[in-house]
Amino acid sequence: MNPSYRIVFYVSGHGFGHTSRAIEVMHALLGACPEAAITVKTSAPRRFFERTLAGRAEVIDLQCDSGMVQIDSLKVDTGESIRQARAFQARLPQLVAAEASNLATHRASVVVGDIPPLAFAAAAAAGLPSVAIGNFTWDWIYEGYAGAVDLARAIRSAYRNATSVLRLPMAGGFEGLASTTRDIPFIARQSRRDPDEVRQALGIPPRTRGKPLVLMSFGGYGVAGLDTAAVAGLADYTIATTDTPGREQIKPAPGVLYISEHELYAGGLRYEDLVRAADVVVTKPGYGIISEAIANDTALLYTSRGHFVEYDVLVREMPRYVRAQFIDQEDLLKGRWGAALERLLNQPPPPERPPVNGAQIAAEEILRQWQG
Repeated sequence: MNPSYRIVFYVSGHGFGHTSRAIEVMHALLGACPEAAITVKTSAPRRFFERTLAGRAEVIDLQCDSGMVQIDSLKVDTGESIRQARAFQARLPQLVAAEASNLATHRASVVVGDIPPLAFAAAAAAGLPSVAIGNFTWDWIYEGYAGAVDLARAIRSAYRNATSVLRLPMAGGFEGLASTTRDIPFIARQSRRDPDEVRQALGIPPRTRGKPLVLMSFGGYGVAGLDTAAVAGLADYTIATTDTPGREQIKPAPGVLYISEHELYAGGLRYEDLVRAADVVVTKPGYGIISEAIANDTALLYTSRGHFVEYDVLVREMPRYVRAQFIDQEDLLKGRWGAALERLLNQPPPPERPPVNGAQIAAEEILRQWQG
């Protein structure tokens, strides 16, 4: 590949949403500009990028930001999160200098960040344009915790280096970037498969003859204390997961369909196909899974996720776009899902069907910055 087309992505390792939407933007970029060379710097698992990009992006392990410290998918260690964020911020000048040198050495053309402040500070130091993509900024997240105002101020200063800011729906933060901010549609992985085709591949009866399919989706952290035997006893539903419900467990209890992610992808399916085939996804609110539920017309049964500022925005906004029903953590962990699932499946369609072509718009802006 011609290195003059090199686009460098810095992707937060915190959470599924940053990774999944960055990958969608990369696919859109490669579709529009096949000769582009893409480098990804992230602490997210390498396999997420390798599954679908198939060697078309170089993946380099780098902690781009400190994110939040998760005890499990539903619990955040706030104190440790702030401590690690301060430690990372103290190292930022050295990281910026190293990354700016690396960008120059490898003849990068444009930098994209979702949404580590490091990306934009390094790009500015290297004299390169940069594009920020996200539905929140880390200064806004940390500002929601006591005693972190100075940390938020320092992070906001780094964000001001961004040349262009693409703000996704259900957003928070961005106040310090208003002059460069543009709103774009959802970026989401959208299945092209027929739901019954996916169900057949998984050995599940079609929707017209089978039980509603309920997909547990709690990411790599799992959910400690989930009573999987009680969940398996929900006889009116087929319960499935690709996750480990708790760190101490390898697989769910008998009666819950465990789907190997390796086998899923090896068989030509993707996670968004599974979301499309499901009637309900049980999860914590996060941008990634909410946007995929919207794109694939799947209902959400959600619970609380500890003190995280984004939660309130997501809970307020998502009923506009997706059928959603809250379940408290005690009922979730004890497998008392029946009443909430029934209420959810009886809801009418959401009032809005938003566009989900944000990846294409983001790719156009990245190429415009590169060409400009």
